[in-house]
Amino acid sequence: MCYRFVLEQIEKMQGELQVDEIIDYTERPRYNIALTQTIPVLYTQERKRIVRGMRWGLIPSWAKDPAIGAKLGNARSETAAQKPSFRGPFRRQRSLIPADGFYEWQEIRRTVKQPYLIRRRDRRLFTIAGLYDRWASPEGETIWSVTLLTTTPNELIAPLHNRMPVIIPQPKQTHWLNPQTPPEELSALFTPRTADDWEIIPVSSHVNQVRHDDPRCLQPLPE
Repeated sequence: MCYRFVLEQIEKMQGELQVDEIIDYTERPRYNIALTQTIPVLYTQERKRIVRGMRWGLIPSWAKDPAIGAKLGNARSETAAQKPSFRGPFRRQRSLIPADGFYEWQEIRRTVKQPYLIRRRDRRLFTIAGLYDRWASPEGETIWSVTLLTTTPNELIAPLHNRMPVIIPQPKQTHWLNPQTPPEELSALFTPRTADDWEIIPVSSHVNQVRHDDPRCLQPLPE
């Protein structure tokens, strides 16, 4: 699954994603973004492209307890349109999460896992498909939250994990975000990205600790 990712090139987000407005998000480089933290999420509203800070871990609008969000950080793209937690947002509230890398761990022996950074070879930003929702507490507080969609891995990532994020290519971003796009037309976007465009880099165990959010997380291990 995808439970840690990187957004180092934050200064490129607004231009590359053609963002009209940023709400409730402080722009700064992030090197070890984790579940339940606030992340930038792109969605459309009245033909405007808006980035809003949202909690990572979807809280369905009908949920009685917001703690459910900690269990809904990822959604399988193959079944999201049918699952009660995701089917409403899948129809009307699709989004994109900008990133320039994500992490996976491979068990090398019992209790020891090697972290890997996965990123584009050209180092460009990419966007992960997401679904967002709004939850209102009895006291009137509104929490915006989001889940990341996953799909089967390409041949590069398959040795590490049986899932990878759904990456929406730039030409298809508007199609994905448009709430008028019929859900049945979206399944073609869930194909894993071509392995040749990606690289896997072993990094140190520094990234294992969520409190570590600095450039050392990206530092490759010595060969």
